[in-house]
Amino acid sequence: MVFANKKLNTDRYIDPFTDFGFKKLFGEECNKELLLSFLNELLRKKEGRIVSLSYLNKETLGFAKDSRKAVFDIFCENEKGEKFIVEMQKARQNFFKDRTLFYSASAITQQGYKNAWDFELKAVYIIAILDFVFEEGKDDPEKYRYDVMLTDIETHKVFYDKLTFIYLEMPKFNKGIDELKTRFDKWMYVIKNIGGLDDIPDKLRERIFKKMFAAAEIANLTKEEYWWYLDNFTADNDWNNILNTAERESKAEGKAEGRAEERRQIVMNCHQKEFSEEMIATITGLTIQEIRDILIIEN
Repeated sequence: MVFANKKLNTDRYIDPFTDFGFKKLFGEECNKELLLSFLNELLRKKEGRIVSLSYLNKETLGFAKDSRKAVFDIFCENEKGEKFIVEMQKARQNFFKDRTLFYSASAITQQGYKNAWDFELKAVYIIAILDFVFEEGKDDPEKYRYDVMLTDIETHKVFYDKLTFIYLEMPKFNKGIDELKTRFDKWMYVIKNIGGLDDIPDKLRERIFKKMFAAAEIANLTKEEYWWYLDNFTADNDWNNILNTAERESKAEGKAEGRAEERRQIVMNCHQKEFSEEMIATITGLTIQEIRDILIIEN
């Protein structure tokens, strides 16, 4: 078997920061216990113990037929009818906070389809696992978790407690294996590091983490799953190379004309690799129409 990436050739476990890896580990029925354990540790103080989860349709529309779709990584509901949207975001994206707000609106409006509804909503939680750091968070290296709710500006008291956004900046989580004190610490460590580990550390030999490592083992993938992961892994590497090249060129040129040319080149490279318009927009910060205009000119 020929590997397209030397690192992948030596890896034992799949990387959760790939689309395939994240959904394989947390979005499949057979691995639901992993998601349940993670959410219970993440929300223990606010939510209490979640007993059960049901996966929901990950693609929703607004009320109108032509409304923009919201496509979630993971969308689920607990036994109380509360909704959980869990997103993994690998690269920094313009308007990512707006995107999570849009997702929350989709989960809220869904609840209004019932007949004889009195506007009582079930809680909605948006959990974003980020492989980057917010620009405004760079000066606070110790803070990697943001819990956001609607609050009163003057009193700082929670005004509405049924809408919660949790952002986890994984690059800031730098605890070593011997520094892990809570199960939440352990989950953060596993999510961040499992792709580069060779075996289960002794401190993580609990049943839930043994199941996580077993589910993540590349050798346990079917042939179809393996090639899907390989394709996903390679696409992520291409994406990272494009971003890194653009960043280096931007720093070297430092001119508006240079940045415009970089974006044009990125659009063309991504188009040649058959990236979707939405993914190209995520990478470049351009609108869909701007991307189409570039492609029309170049073609």
